[in-house]
Amino acid sequence: MKEAQWTEHAKAWGAKQSLIRLMAVAGHDQPTRAKLIDLVEVVVQRAYRCKDREYVRVARAVDGEDLRHRLHAAAASDNPWARLHAGYILWLLDRPEVPNTRHVWRTWVAETSGRHRDFSGPR
Repeated sequence: MKEAQWTEHAKAWGAKQSLIRLMAVAGHDQPTRAKLIDLVEVVVQRAYRCKDREYVRVARAVDGEDLRHRLHAAAASDNPWARLHAGYILWLLDRPEVPNTRHVWRTWVAETSGRHRDFSGPR
């Protein structure tokens, strides 16, 4: 899908969610897998947008050394959004049995904030 097509469809939240779910499957060829890893990396670098939580599905589908290396770099960056998003995705990748729900997200953020008094990420 070309970027212009993605942008056109992604403006509708339901369409964005559906497209992300279609991509979030195992067994992609290497070029597609590489693009999906790039996509996850881009998403964790920006401020949260509606349905971005769905990208956890993509991360779980393409989990591997390259993705985790990029997420660890983002989690250690100066970007508070990247630290927060990448940290959450890494935490979920280590816990495949944990669902990616709003409740889990809020609990994780609260616990992370409590453990790190100097936490300056977005709320």
